[in-house]
Amino acid sequence: MKQLAVEITSLVENSMAPLQSIPEKSMAEKPAPNKWSKKEIMGHLIDSAQNNIRRFVVTQYEEAPLVVYDQDKWVAASDYQDFDTKEILQLWYLLNKQLSIILQHIDESMAGRLCRTQELHTLDWLATDYIIHLKHHLHQVLDKESVTYP
Repeated sequence: MKQLAVEITSLVENSMAPLQSIPEKSMAEKPAPNKWSKKEIMGHLIDSAQNNIRRFVVTQYEEAPLVVYDQDKWVAASDYQDFDTKEILQLWYLLNKQLSIILQHIDESMAGRLCRTQELHTLDWLATDYIIHLKHHLHQVLDKESVTYP
C-alpha cells in the first residue's frame, strides 16, 4: 500500500502544473452535450477520491462495507461546470494528498480486506484500480495518449 501511496503522490504532483496551464476555455468546453468537460472530469476525480477515501477507511474496521456512488449524479449535483477551475484543481490535489496519507498508514495485513462496490474487491485491488482510473482521466484532460480503463 505504501508504494501505491507514493505512486499517487507522484502522479498528482507531476500533473498539477500541466493541469493549471490548461486555458479556462479548454477546461470548460464540452465535446458534446452529454459528455463531460475537462472541469467535469476533474470533478469526477474529486468524487472518486472522496468515495475511495471512504472505502479505504471504512474497510479497515467494517466487514465488506458497501460504498457505491452514481458518478453522473455526483458530477451533476456538484455543478463542476460552473465551479472555479483553480478551486477544482486545489480540491482534487488535497483530496489525493489525504488519500495517499491514508494508504501510507494502512497496515499491510489489511490489504486483503474486502469492500463492496458493484462487486467485492480487496483494498489492494481498489487502490491499484484507483491509480489506473486516475491515469485514464488525467490523460483525457491533459490530451495525452489514452490509458485504457476496464
